[in-house]
Amino acid sequence: MPLVIVSGLPSSGKTTRARALEAYLRERAQQEGARITVHRVDDESLNVVRTAYATAMEEKKARGALLSAVERLLNRDTIVIADALNYVKGFRYQLYCVARAVSTPHCVLYCGVPTELARTWNQERGEQEAYTLQVFDELATRYEEPDAMRRWDAPLFTVTHEDTELPLDDIWSALMLRKAPPPNMATAVKKVSDTNTLHELDRSTQAVVDAVLQAQQEGVGTTSVALPMRCVTMTELRRLRRQFIGINKAHTLPEERMTEAFVEYLNTNLS
Repeated sequence: MPLVIVSGLPSSGKTTRARALEAYLRERAQQEGARITVHRVDDESLNVVRTAYATAMEEKKARGALLSAVERLLNRDTIVIADALNYVKGFRYQLYCVARAVSTPHCVLYCGVPTELARTWNQERGEQEAYTLQVFDELATRYEEPDAMRRWDAPLFTVTHEDTELPLDDIWSALMLRKAPPPNMATAVKKVSDTNTLHELDRSTQAVVDAVLQAQQEGVGTTSVALPMRCVTMTELRRLRRQFIGINKAHTLPEERMTEAFVEYLNTNLS
């Protein structure tokens, strides 16, 4: 069943919208006689506290917990609503890959609230529920707004603070009537059969990283990785490599496609 990726600034009304969508999907499924379970996954259900976003390490754990929950719950009988910040485009791409790997549609619900209004709403929350002003401002600065031109952000449904209703029927159609995209090289997966496959995944991705670093050092372009107009650091490449391996550690690609899939992943996430 499909995946709904909710995205928005801190305190922009994401959970209010996600709960409304959750209730609608359950009611609509009952009306249609469909045996569908709807799961909404959020920070509270994952025991992630607001202070987790104050440090990079804890924030990484929070995203990892959400990704694991989506991977665990998403199946042919379950709609999953990922109700979280999802403000990093690369992470939304990871969630998209999870949906595409199980051949199910997805959509993005974006709560497009002005930063100043979201900040005001945050300050009106109780101390236990509010983000600190420093954390709020840092997250708002780093927020990468969904773009319907990116395949992992489409179809995109944007709601503002002035919208009293969600486009519920349109979301239902996108989730239930749209054909799922076929798995691509980054998501056409098979079960890991032995440690040799994991070793090959590690080896092939490291080779790509080494090639990118060497090309950058020599001041030449590469024929496969579209390098941005800046220096890509070893730390950034290692981080993306770890993310890619993490996606494929339980389900991995055929060996002959590993390099191409990692190159595609880098081209998507380097900017």
